[in-house]
Amino acid sequence: MKTLRDAVYGLAVADALGVPVEFSYRGTFQVTDMTGYGTYHQPPGTWSDDTSMTLATCFSIRRKGGIDLSDIMECFRAWESEGKFTADGVMFDIGNTTSMAISQGFGLTDISSNGNGSLMRIIPLAFVPNATDEQIRQVSALTHGHLISKEACVIYVGIARKLLAGMSVTEAVRESVPDDRLEVFERLPVIHQLPEEDIKSSGYVVDTLEAAVWALATTKSYEECVLKAVNLGHDTDTVGAVAGALAGILYGYEAIPARWIETLRNKPLIEECLFA
Repeated sequence: MKTLRDAVYGLAVADALGVPVEFSYRGTFQVTDMTGYGTYHQPPGTWSDDTSMTLATCFSIRRKGGIDLSDIMECFRAWESEGKFTADGVMFDIGNTTSMAISQGFGLTDISSNGNGSLMRIIPLAFVPNATDEQIRQVSALTHGHLISKEACVIYVGIARKLLAGMSVTEAVRESVPDDRLEVFERLPVIHQLPEEDIKSSGYVVDTLEAAVWALATTKSYEECVLKAVNLGHDTDTVGAVAGALAGILYGYEAIPARWIETLRNKPLIEECLFA
């Protein structure tokens, strides 16, 4: 039986793989193993905001026994201002929209605020049995309140739940994208048919979701999936993390290379935050 642990470790490991090469152009590097330093000069195995905000969400759900929007936001503040939910007590990466939302106490709703900052942290809701689509939208809207971001999160959680139920990747994606979808999501059901040159890996939430699903749908192992995602370049840690969580669900914790788990930093904190 697949659990939250599979997803969160899948996310955290892929995040750490991508951190050293974030913002690098596709084709100018090749990640084959866990390294460090690079973009943020962090030791190998260091995760970024993707994992920190995911753990903050997990911690709140565990503490409150369910989804409490105010408490989740309080955990985000503790991460941003105190370095909680980080690999070593230091917050070194935060998106502009997320930073503004935490500062003002509510999410941004303009169309330009459709980065991947809510998508990257939404996977815990796939493991909250009674979490509705509207609750998923509300958790997204703590930072990213535009319709595109909220619907991306609903689709992503839907894919995760269907993978948990045993569907194939292509079935899970097809069943999670409604017929009345927003036009921006129209490529998702056929994303696996597209060549790499048609896949963008920017911080735009639709690009990130497409890239992550493409990496999952065109590979056959956890390792192959996350390396393919990270090596797309640009927003390497988040594309990796979003793909990695799904790959963790699909293949399980045991499929994550042991050498990567060993290198991953602050695993006791990860274990402390898991609720399912």
